[in-house]
Amino acid sequence: MFVTAAYAQSTTTEGAEAHDAAAAGEVHTETGVAHEGEHGSGVFPPFDSSHFASQLLWLAITFGLFYLLMSKVIIPRIGGILETRHDRIAQDLDEASRLKGEADAAIAAYEQELSDARAKGHSIADTAREAAKNKASADRVAVEADLAKKIAAAETRIADIKAKALSDVGAIAEETATAVVTQLIGGTVTRAEISAAVKASAGN
Repeated sequence: MFVTAAYAQSTTTEGAEAHDAAAAGEVHTETGVAHEGEHGSGVFPPFDSSHFASQLLWLAITFGLFYLLMSKVIIPRIGGILETRHDRIAQDLDEASRLKGEADAAIAAYEQELSDARAKGHSIADTAREAAKNKASADRVAVEADLAKKIAAAETRIADIKAKALSDVGAIAEETATAVVTQLIGGTVTRAEISAAVKASAGN
């Protein structure tokens, strides 16, 4: 009885080992690892011709998905970005052109105002110079006229003073002559005679 139990246990152990070996063989087969008899092939799986069909299929699927992603998502976004930048650049160029036109117009207006200011300045200077010249001429004429009046008045006064001096000299000469005659002759002489003698002496 003891021998029978030992034999049954040995049989059960061998069956379990065989089942485990079979399970291990299935696992190795499912994972794509070659059995001990196939270890000697040495071919890298991606380069194995038996896998080319599945690789080409997955390549086609991947390329199609990538193409759809590019055509539906990436390229439209890039095109939108480029269009937006193009519109922005065009707007910036238009704004720059407008600002350049305004700057040119402002420079032209400034140059025109500067030219007008220079012309006005020259005109004011010419007017002021002409006015100063006319005023100087008028002042000179007025000064000359005043000087002529003063000279005429001075000449008149000199003539009056000279006439008065001459009349005073005649009277003094008559008085002196009367006194001299009286002292020398001791007689009296009329004023008419003295005056005639002084005039005769002045005439000589």
